[in-house]
Amino acid sequence: MTPSQLRTPLPQPETPARGPALRRLRAITVPAQLVLAVGLISGVPVPDTVLLGGKLLLLVLLGAEAYVWLRLRRLGLSRRQALARLVPERVARYVAHEARILASLVRWAARRPHGVGEADAVFPHARDQAAMMYGLTFVCVAETVALSFLLADWPVVHAVFLVVDVYTVLFVLGMHAAAVTRPHVLAGGVLRVRQAAHIDIRIPVARIVSIRRETLFTHEKKDGELNLAIGSQTSLTLELAEPVNAPRFLGTPRLVRVMRLHADDPKSLYDAVTRARTAPAPAPTPTPVPGMPATA
Repeated sequence: MTPSQLRTPLPQPETPARGPALRRLRAITVPAQLVLAVGLISGVPVPDTVLLGGKLLLLVLLGAEAYVWLRLRRLGLSRRQALARLVPERVARYVAHEARILASLVRWAARRPHGVGEADAVFPHARDQAAMMYGLTFVCVAETVALSFLLADWPVVHAVFLVVDVYTVLFVLGMHAAAVTRPHVLAGGVLRVRQAAHIDIRIPVARIVSIRRETLFTHEKKDGELNLAIGSQTSLTLELAEPVNAPRFLGTPRLVRVMRLHADDPKSLYDAVTRARTAPAPAPTPTPVPGMPATA
């Protein structure tokens, strides 16, 4: 499978997702909303009629987008396919990533790991980055407090930076929470390799040619190789018989045959994958012969 084949879209009903009228409406509405938001935040007086017009324009755009989405659903597209026709893939991937980060904070607080319900074995991998992530969070909190004092005389600028700083703190904690709540998982002959909220690759164990334990602290970028370092280190190396697709952050295909990853207990992951690779295949069920008695 080549990257060009991975980019080939699935066949879909022959219908445009957005006509020229809807594209023009979006091109007018989005900049208008941004201008109104900047004006309101900066304290510029905005006439009530302009505000009303902006709200009506936004409602019309949302109604038109909802109509197109329902139309695509009636034509047989799934919810994800219909959404993909309306929202650019890169935008959808970015929003989904941010949602997973915030959801990981909730899962972390509730101690509910993701995707481990039917797992044969679970392998955490976030321990060796905890000190660094907590230190980075402390620096972000200190910066938020310092900027609050420095920008106290500029309330608008202070409000903007406060929102940005608070989100940065949540984002850093969310990255660590995603690593904690999304461990590597072995289930049903498939190794699920994950990192934070942006890497989630399923590798059939039968496709793993070799697995070896080796601790590396430096990694050169090479075609066909993927390094999933935690705390700047990897402890396991997988070599695959066939390449798997490990898409980049915004969805660009990336074929890899060598994958380096980390686990808190690399020996347990190594042993589990080795057992799964060498497990004997189930014996075939004998076909009964007519006229012969069945054997127990």
